[in-house]
Amino acid sequence: MAVAGTEAGGTAKRRPGWRERWLGFRSGLVARPGFQRWAAGFPLTRRTAQRNTRALFDLCAGFVYAQVLFACVRLDLFGLLRIGPLAPASIADRLALPPERALTLLKAAASLDLITRLPDGRFALADLGAALIGNPSVAAMIEHHAMLYADLADPVALLRGQGGPTRLSTFWPYAESSGAATLGADSVAAYSGLMAASQALIAEDVLEALPLAGRTCLMDVGGGEGVFLASAARRHPNLALILADLPPVAERAVARLAAEGLAGQVRCLGLDFLSEPLPQGADAISLVRVLHDHDDPAALALLRAIHAALPPGGLLALAEPMAGTAGAEPVGEAYFGFYLLAMGSGRPRSLAEITAMLAQAGFDSVREHATRRPLLTRLLTAKR
Repeated sequence: MAVAGTEAGGTAKRRPGWRERWLGFRSGLVARPGFQRWAAGFPLTRRTAQRNTRALFDLCAGFVYAQVLFACVRLDLFGLLRIGPLAPASIADRLALPPERALTLLKAAASLDLITRLPDGRFALADLGAALIGNPSVAAMIEHHAMLYADLADPVALLRGQGGPTRLSTFWPYAESSGAATLGADSVAAYSGLMAASQALIAEDVLEALPLAGRTCLMDVGGGEGVFLASAARRHPNLALILADLPPVAERAVARLAAEGLAGQVRCLGLDFLSEPLPQGADAISLVRVLHDHDDPAALALLRAIHAALPPGGLLALAEPMAGTAGAEPVGEAYFGFYLLAMGSGRPRSLAEITAMLAQAGFDSVREHATRRPLLTRLLTAKR
């Protein structure tokens, strides 16, 4: 006989709390078509109903909005309008589009506040389109998203692991490669170039918030082509700098840094930091958008390797977008969650999760430093 308050299998029944009961009642009510129609017309609920309808439609249409943006970037519409407002016929001619289809694109872009239509019928840049001109790295990511869209064509298959190799796992070869250090120059050129383009967007934000006073040597692990350390060299000219990344990536960093006149300020080391020990000598080590690319065992091993490489009192600076960032929850959980799933490695982590991993690796004195754009990157420091 089952004991009162338990099910036949011995599992205790849990009485739902008031919040759970309220959510159940509310969702059941909202799910009714009749209630939806009533709420859309009742003065006290009309605005909420309209807002929810728009939010739901935007979720359904989000792919189309993204493709409008992609078309604008691919056609360089924003660059074209940089010179000033243009008439639709002139834009159509310069973009080699039929006039009626060019107007479809222009109206769509204007509805998304990328451009604006003037009273005389011409189109001009709006703030969002102008911002893309000033951030070419964003345009590079928009182009790159064609791979992500292909990988998400069947999201259920991706979630079940039934879709086979993804385009993103091929683009980021280290994500599934056990012999990452043997990757050739051709294998790393595309992804390291994209990383370099996108790194410029956040390097100054991180360095502005990073306390390096009193430090003598900074090593950037997974430093790519050296964009972050190039900014560090200009901001801290007396700081010794070391870049550690896969051998072919480190070679690209040498060339990029030399072209910027920084060859003598940054020492570039080619190594697989997931399987080889990190060199000692730096009293500060940075991980900029690296940890979330790796699954928990590899991420923890990397943190432990950094702990071993630092002297007592050494500083770890960890910068990346994080799950649960206030006001940017979809960025961490939805965008990066599915992007990294398609990539085949890593996951977005919250501040609490990263703090726990740092403690497990032996670090203490974990502290967050405010950055200008936490949606793009947050900064934590910890000490050995």
